[in-house]
Amino acid sequence: MEETPMQIGSNKMFGGYNKRYKHYSPTLGCAMTFSVFFPPSSPSSSQKFPVLYWLSGLTCTDENFIIKSGAQRMAAAKGIALVAPDTSPRGLNVEGESESWDFGVGAGFYLNATTEKWKNWRMYDYIVKELPTLLSENFEQLDTTRASISGHSMGGHGALTIYLKNLDKYKSVSAFAPIVNPINCPWGQKAFSNYLGTNNSDWEEYDATCLISKFNNISAPILIDQGEDDNFLKNQLLPHKFEAACKDASVPLILRMQPGYDHSYYFIASFIDDHISHHANALV
Repeated sequence: MEETPMQIGSNKMFGGYNKRYKHYSPTLGCAMTFSVFFPPSSPSSSQKFPVLYWLSGLTCTDENFIIKSGAQRMAAAKGIALVAPDTSPRGLNVEGESESWDFGVGAGFYLNATTEKWKNWRMYDYIVKELPTLLSENFEQLDTTRASISGHSMGGHGALTIYLKNLDKYKSVSAFAPIVNPINCPWGQKAFSNYLGTNNSDWEEYDATCLISKFNNISAPILIDQGEDDNFLKNQLLPHKFEAACKDASVPLILRMQPGYDHSYYFIASFIDDHISHHANALV
């Protein structure tokens, strides 16, 4: 398969287009798909759109956000392109890659694995390096120098950690129900021990609560929405640990606890417009 993206789907929405692409990823060693929402523009326009990357959660593909969130309405109004990558390598047939829903396929955790068995799980480099280069080289209507990042659950963890370690690359960050302290929750401990080995200092490099003390020269507030009826709130997500770390580091955080909301896309769809507007303030 070619490294150049091949279009495999297109649907008009709110005057723009959802388009889906497939390409070979040298970083991951397999074919990958990603989706882009292009806002409305006239054929003769030379307008270039800023990019908002969306990182999805456990078990998701590039399609969940595009189909379920309704983010395109506000993205079209604000003139922001949405880019939704997949959540892990696929088709490598590594032993055990599909045995559990919270590890392996659909569960890349947006890190660069260091253990030999999982060496292809390099979603951090794919998101930060390969994908932006691929977009800038193949889609002249996208301005990847103006970029922000957001995500949900595992993807919220990815968005926060990638943003904090690359403040020069992203203008703003937000998240829905992110895994903010993975070194202290079962999902993170399972993933990190397998992907990164047993050295806890390596784990801390992918933990937003640990990173905020080191990378805190942040001007735009971090926006997080968290449902109070989320089944994973108390044992997996731990937002108040991140809140305390932000306070200690004098980092501006807007943490909104939303009564009655759960962990689903019903929750995301209810508040996605606020997140698009949050990023528009930094991008447009």
